[in-house]
Amino acid sequence: MIDPLYVASGFGVGLLVGMTGVGGGSLMTPLLILLFGIHPATAVGTDLLYAAATKTGGSVVHGWARSVHWPAVLRLACGSLPASALTLLVLWKLDLRSDSERNLVNLVLCFALLLTATSLIFRKSIMERYRRRLEQVDDRTTAIATVVTGIVLGVLVSISSVGAGAVGVTVLLLLYPRLPMATIVGSDIAHAVPLTLMAGIGHWALGDVDWALMGVLLMGSLPGIVVGSFSATRVPETVLRVVLAGVLFAVAGKIMFTELNLSSAVVTALAWTH
Repeated sequence: MIDPLYVASGFGVGLLVGMTGVGGGSLMTPLLILLFGIHPATAVGTDLLYAAATKTGGSVVHGWARSVHWPAVLRLACGSLPASALTLLVLWKLDLRSDSERNLVNLVLCFALLLTATSLIFRKSIMERYRRRLEQVDDRTTAIATVVTGIVLGVLVSISSVGAGAVGVTVLLLLYPRLPMATIVGSDIAHAVPLTLMAGIGHWALGDVDWALMGVLLMGSLPGIVVGSFSATRVPETVLRVVLAGVLFAVAGKIMFTELNLSSAVVTALAWTH
């Protein structure tokens, strides 16, 4: 039976993604964990394949419109794909079903959400401060920095499914200041497809994907993305970014508060046993 609440959640996330361009991971993963009580590892794995499915369409559109800078995509992938594979190997060795690794996913997710929210709020000021300096950087340094960025994104996305959206766009804007915004976004989406697909398959191999849940979410999110894309030009971008950043800060705070409560409960239980 299809749960209408899951469909509505998918539609809401798709709507915001269509309006803001920020990846659904920063919204969907916390929603699955906090609202529906899905295990963090399952939420991350399901969301990764969900993101791969939704971003494939966007990547095809940007590729058809020639708004993808493929050298940047290849450089990001050279760093992110090996980093993702290594991270998945470590997660497999750690056993994500244990409480300590569950806490690890939540803490990395919290960090990624805060990083995403910060990049949304301060993107303009960061660009104004550093863009002119970075325009003078040589191609070799830019290439190395892009690969390093890919490594960081590979680790963040593989553990939390968050980071490839706003963080990736902000860094690409700094490293490739001469590219138009549409190309930056297209390149970020094109890179996110193989990264989320690889990380999602890795989580599937670990048993952390709920296929039925992903299908229900896509039923809501795909129409939501269409509606959001058409609505994006009617709502001021600054308002969207500030509202979304506020939501991400609130979600990160909720996760952090939950983690602190769990830690306190564990300490209390251990004290009682002794």
